[in-house]
Amino acid sequence: MSTYDVRIWSIREHKGKDRKTGKPRSTYRVRWGVAGKEFGESFQTRALAESFRSRLMVAQREGVAFDEPTGLPEPMAREKKTRSWYQHAVAFVDMKWPHASPNHRKGIAETLATVTPALLLATRGAPNVDTMRAALYGWVFNTSARKAGPPPARLASAVAWIEENTVNLSALMDADLVRKALNALALRMDGKSASASTVARKRAVFSGALKYAVELRFIDRHPLTLVSWTAPKKKDGVDRGVVVNVAQAVALLEAVREVSPELEAFFGCMYYAGLRPEEVLHLQDDEYERPNQNAGWGWLHLSGATVAVGQGWSDDSEVIEERGLKHRAATATRSVPVAPPLAALLDHHIRTYPAPMNRRLFVTRRGPGGRYVATAGQPIPNNTYTTSWRRARQLALTEAQQRSSLARRPYDLRHACLSTWLNAGVSPTQVAEWAGNSVKVLLEVYAKCIDGEVEAALQRIQQNY
Repeated sequence: MSTYDVRIWSIREHKGKDRKTGKPRSTYRVRWGVAGKEFGESFQTRALAESFRSRLMVAQREGVAFDEPTGLPEPMAREKKTRSWYQHAVAFVDMKWPHASPNHRKGIAETLATVTPALLLATRGAPNVDTMRAALYGWVFNTSARKAGPPPARLASAVAWIEENTVNLSALMDADLVRKALNALALRMDGKSASASTVARKRAVFSGALKYAVELRFIDRHPLTLVSWTAPKKKDGVDRGVVVNVAQAVALLEAVREVSPELEAFFGCMYYAGLRPEEVLHLQDDEYERPNQNAGWGWLHLSGATVAVGQGWSDDSEVIEERGLKHRAATATRSVPVAPPLAALLDHHIRTYPAPMNRRLFVTRRGPGGRYVATAGQPIPNNTYTTSWRRARQLALTEAQQRSSLARRPYDLRHACLSTWLNAGVSPTQVAEWAGNSVKVLLEVYAKCIDGEVEAALQRIQQNY
C-alpha cells in the first residue's frame, strides 16, 4: 500500500559515548511519519543524515507516493527490497514448477539458462560456458534438484559464482541490457540463429519472468516495453517440400515393413489418421473401433498422449508423462476415422504383436531370431522410431529426395494426412476436429498442396481456357 500522507521532522542529535573508546560521540536521527506511523533512521554524521532527509523531502515535494510498510518513497522502497536476477529467476521457476508440465519446466529452464549469461555483472572468474549452462539448466533452474540437496561438487563453484554475479532487477530498466538479453535468446548454443518458433517460445518465458517482477513490485514497468526489438519472422505454414504424396507414403511404409515391421502401423497412424507421435504411443487396443465390414472404415477414440520428458523433470522421477490430448481438457477424447488401409495395418499389427498388460498397441518389443514379443509395455523411445524412419527413407527415396526435406521427420506424415484431407474437399471444420487443432491453425499451417498435385491443378485450370 502507498500513501501521500507524509510528514518530515528536523534531524535530532543524540549525544553519547563510543562503546569501545568511551569518547564522546553523536549520532543523528532522521524522523518522518507516513500515514500516522513514525519512522526513523540513524546516521553517524550530520551530512549523511541531511542527505537522506533531503531525498525524503524531494520525493514529498515531487508528489511521489510513499510505501506504508517501509515508510520510504516507492523508488527507495523498491531499491531497498530489490533482488538479483539470479534470486528472481529461481523464485520464478519455483512459482511455475507445481503447475507446469515436465516439458514446460524444461522449456523454462532452457530459456533462463540461455538468458542469464547475458545478465552478469562481470566476467572475471566466470566458469566456462559448458559448466555454466550445466549448473543453470541442471540444478539452479530445476526445483526438484535444488530441493534434493546441494549442487554436485563439479558444479558447486559455478553455482556460487553465478549467484553472486548477476545484475539486480532494477538494472533491467536499461534498454541496452534488455536488448542484449533478447539477442542472446535469438541464438543457438553454436552461435547460429535460432528458429523463429524457438525465439518466440523463449521470449514468452523471459517476458513472463519480467512480468512476475512487476507483479512483485521490484520494478515499475515491464522492461520489454522499453526496447524496439524485432524477432525473426515465424513461418506460418508447413514447408510444401516435406509433404509426401500417396505413392511416396506407401513406399515409405513398405520400407518400414522391411526395417522395423512392428512400426509399420505406428507410422500408418500418422499418415492415414493424422495422429501425433505421442498420441500413437498412448493408443490402446480397446480405443480402436474395427470396421463393421471388409474394406470399411473404423474409428480411433483417442484419450491422451504419452510424452518423453527426461530424467529429473517430473514429480515422480519418471521419464514418461501421461497427459491429456493437446488443447483439450484432461479427460476429453477425440475420435478420428480409420481408413481401410490403416484398418488393415492395425488388424495385422494386433494379430502379430499382441498388446501387453497395459493394452498399449505400440510398445518396446524384443525377441530371438527377429521374433518380436511384448515386454513390460514401455513406450517406444523417440530415438528408436526416428532411427527406423531414417533407414526407411534410405530404402524408399531417391538420393535427391533423401537430401531434401521430404518426409524428413515422422511428424511430416501428419502434415501429409491433413493436407490430403483438405485437398480432398473435407471441410476445414471437420478436419480441425479430427486433427485436434483450431480451424485458424489448420488453415494457417496445414492447408498445403501435397507433392505431385501441382500438375493436376494446372491441368484443371487449363481446361477453363
